Amino acid sequence: MSEVAAPVVILVHPQLGENIGAAARAMANFALSELRLVQPRDGWPSFQAVASASGASWIIDGAQVFTTLEEAIADLTYVMATTARRRDQVKPVLTPETAARACVEHMADGQRVGLMFGPERTGLDGDQIALADAVIMAPVNPGFPSLNLAQAVLLIGYEWFKLTGSGSLGRETAIEPAGREGLYLRDTRLATKAELVGFFTRLEEGLDRAGFLRPPEKAPNMIRNLRNLFGRAQLTEQEVRTLHGVLSAFTRYRWGSKGDLS
Repeated sequence: MSEVAAPVVILVHPQLGENIGAAARAMANFALSELRLVQPRDGWPSFQAVASASGASWIIDGAQVFTTLEEAIADLTYVMATTARRRDQVKPVLTPETAARACVEHMADGQRVGLMFGPERTGLDGDQIALADAVIMAPVNPGFPSLNLAQAVLLIGYEWFKLTGSGSLGRETAIEPAGREGLYLRDTRLATKAELVGFFTRLEEGLDRAGFLRPPEKAPNMIRNLRNLFGRAQLTEQEVRTLHGVLSAFTRYRWGSKGDLS
């Protein structure tokens, strides 16, 4: 697997192997490769973690287990703790987005950065948060603020990975490239202005002949509205040809083959 320099993920007293595996899968989605575990409740290694990782085996295989949180973060210089409560500690409060920027900035200075996540049931306690340099709080529904472990890892991993610029939209295969923002064109192209004008001309002639563009003084505005409508659609050349076929079918039905405007 290709890797980029990334923050370390520390799971403190995780309770279920399934949740560790799901967190590892979320890490893999966003190129977070180093996983540290502090006293996993059900021991380690974990078959359940392997199964839930769904192929992110290199993260599970490389996971390090520590007896204490202090040992797990000993070589790190900047640590952020995820929490739904500040627990009355004076610390910078970051959103997942600003935390991602902090990761990039500190790592650019050569620092080692860690992201700390607490147990599924209780989250990090005050003593654990005291070891962090900042806390991360996500904007959530105040009536139900709890995220499961994998969701929390995924949320912050996603924000961090966006800033690296090394991702792709969706799956890339041998026959289909990864997606990208914008209109997806495959085996076609956008229609040229000449092709659009040709379609507009046929459409307007047909509508005029059918008596749609009435009264005459309103015709120019009606034509502009129609051109704007089709212009916003970003028609491809294939779609313009299809619309020409639609016009041909209507004119044949309305006036017969001799009246076809094609």
